[in-house]
Amino acid sequence: MLEALKHVTSATSSDEQLQEKFTDLQPGLSSRQTAIESERCLYCYDAPCTRICPAEIDVPGFIQNIATGNINGAAKSILDQNILGASCARVCPTEILCEHACVRNHDAEGAPVRIGLLQRYALDHMYFPEHPFTRAAATEKKVAIVGAGPAGLSCAHQLARAGHDVVIFEAQPQSGGLNEYGIAKYKLVGETAQREVDFLLQIGGVSVRHGQVLGKNLQLSDLQRDYDAVFLALGLSASRRLGLDHEDAPGMVAAVDYIAELRQADDLSRLPVPRQCIVIGAGNTAIDMAVQIARLGAEDVTLVYRRGAEDMSATAHEQSIAKENQVRILTWAQPQEVLLDAAGNVAGMRFEKTIVVDGNLKTTGETIELPAQAIFKAIGQSLNLASLHDTAAQHLQFEGGKIRVDEKYRTSLTKVYAGGDCIAAGQDLTVQAVQHGKLAALAINDDLKAKV
Repeated sequence: MLEALKHVTSATSSDEQLQEKFTDLQPGLSSRQTAIESERCLYCYDAPCTRICPAEIDVPGFIQNIATGNINGAAKSILDQNILGASCARVCPTEILCEHACVRNHDAEGAPVRIGLLQRYALDHMYFPEHPFTRAAATEKKVAIVGAGPAGLSCAHQLARAGHDVVIFEAQPQSGGLNEYGIAKYKLVGETAQREVDFLLQIGGVSVRHGQVLGKNLQLSDLQRDYDAVFLALGLSASRRLGLDHEDAPGMVAAVDYIAELRQADDLSRLPVPRQCIVIGAGNTAIDMAVQIARLGAEDVTLVYRRGAEDMSATAHEQSIAKENQVRILTWAQPQEVLLDAAGNVAGMRFEKTIVVDGNLKTTGETIELPAQAIFKAIGQSLNLASLHDTAAQHLQFEGGKIRVDEKYRTSLTKVYAGGDCIAAGQDLTVQAVQHGKLAALAINDDLKAKV
């Protein structure tokens, strides 16, 4: 249980009642709805939906397969480009990517083809007696991957297809990374993430070793010595700090830690649920945290951001989900002081109102206090540099607090590549991490073949 919330009482509803609040946020399409929706696609030449997709999925192609009843064909087309297409269909912000680019937004109907739900239907209803991809002839090359999240898993599958042997080193007890530990429970329900991992590993040639922590029982220099290539898919595991006094007081919690606890909980009724809480942040993690704590029974949930709603990285769709769950969004307010009760526990937070002057954010001197028994920080994650302290890692080059790579995902270290959220390029999207892993694997394969 979360030590920082040990003074907070548990949820007042039963586990059964709470589980009902964490079913799919958006139900899947029926077969009839799928047929109708797939026929709305115009199968555009040089389709804008495909061009904007980070994973380069042939969107009109897979939708046309669905329209003709070829569900396996649609699924394989998706998986060929995005082996984690099932989870991405649920968590990808299609409203700002493929569906935003859909030409049907601009015709008489004024509504995009529901690409995400069609992709989900294909991957939820596919049936392959055997894994749909096969391994090439064995190359006798070994590749180490650090991190079993979307980037690492995608890289591993692509390398296995090329005939290489892959070992994934993962710190957590389960594979999946953000999909298993960091996504809202109502977006990836039940065992969705683990089923996808199990499916991916069916290709063979990939083994996963859990409890392997880089910088502790795993050293980069050893991997560099023992393997033909190394791919770092570290993610961002260090929560950023507010820089305020009392930031470690009981009741101050990193949102990602609570979300991970929630996703792994066997009994939701045992989770600590404050009556009043504050979520600080502007991204999807902040929305996920606020919505989930509200669904668990918190009576008063306020999400606070220092700028305006239009500046939030959470999409308008995500913001609407928060409002539908009675989450109050307070903008133009910057954290100033953590308020404590007589026992030293969080009692609330004082904020200072902000404005923009000549393009710069300024405080006004006006303050507002909000009561709370818990404050959840969702102000972003950073690379855990403590894991990169051995002799080899000290020679890595960084850019903006992340690992610098070239256009082929090579780091400054020989034989070492990196991708996903730990590198400077990208928007920290699951689908983009998958693409990084895939492209890095192709680069690794080319480099290994060039050395033969």
